[in-house]
Amino acid sequence: MLVPKGRGRHSDAGTIYFWGQLALFSSATVLAIMRWEENYHLFALGCLAFAAAWFGRAAPRRRWRYWIRLHIAGMGSSYVVMLVAFYVDNGKQLPLWRELPHFMYWLLPLAVGLPLILRAMFRHPLAQRWGH
Repeated sequence: MLVPKGRGRHSDAGTIYFWGQLALFSSATVLAIMRWEENYHLFALGCLAFAAAWFGRAAPRRRWRYWIRLHIAGMGSSYVVMLVAFYVDNGKQLPLWRELPHFMYWLLPLAVGLPLILRAMFRHPLAQRWGH
């Protein structure tokens, strides 16, 4: 997200990110199956993260209407959901995070990530220029 947009480094990094999300979904699925009662949420969050990444990748490839905003929303959301999964699974072992109530593992990544995604969707120069 920090490199110049378009073909080249941005799309190459996006391809790596997409396949990394598939690997993450695969590993979350295996972990969830091993201990379903304790980890079923990893499967659900992995599905959501990968689905959002797929959606974010498909928007520019298929040139859907508002494709830039859809791309930002999909890729950004996949990252936020991935962070939620990380903190829900590991928060109880992390300094500072272990002091928080469990619902904050879900809420904090969303509270930080969603406003950033919305800002990018409506204020990023590319989204303003080509977001119609």
